[in-house]
Amino acid sequence: MRRLAGPVLITTAALVLTGCGSSDSSSSDPSSSAAKLSVKSAYMPQPVTDSLAAGYLVIENDGGTADELTSVTSDIAQDVTVHATTGQSMQEVAGLKVPADGELVLKSGGNHLMFENLKRKPKEGETVSLRLNFTKSEAITVEMPVKSATYQPTSGH
Repeated sequence: MRRLAGPVLITTAALVLTGCGSSDSSSSDPSSSAAKLSVKSAYMPQPVTDSLAAGYLVIENDGGTADELTSVTSDIAQDVTVHATTGQSMQEVAGLKVPADGELVLKSGGNHLMFENLKRKPKEGETVSLRLNFTKSEAITVEMPVKSATYQPTSGH
């Protein structure tokens, strides 16, 4: 009986571990459906005033879960606010959705960022650093180039 106890325990332990392993691998991995955010086409037109500037970019989400842009900070402005545009009306909002397997487009004439109470007026050719904060995802730091005041992107917006 004693000679069988060792192999039986080893076999039982192996089956338990195998069972645990197979149940873990067959369950869906929550990280595979998480939001996967990246930023492209960021730019700021050179501001025409000393106190306000606008910012535009595209946040892509290659993941299966939606997220939300909740706030933005930058060392160049006292405040950076998120604005939604409906028709001819612009309104500050608490956040903007980044759809699963989609993108949030911030563009001239549409949803955008407003840099308020500028600490200095950025000039064309400079880069402005900003931090995008989300509900679920880690924050993303973006280096936003300053373009001419009349710059019109050819793609991405």
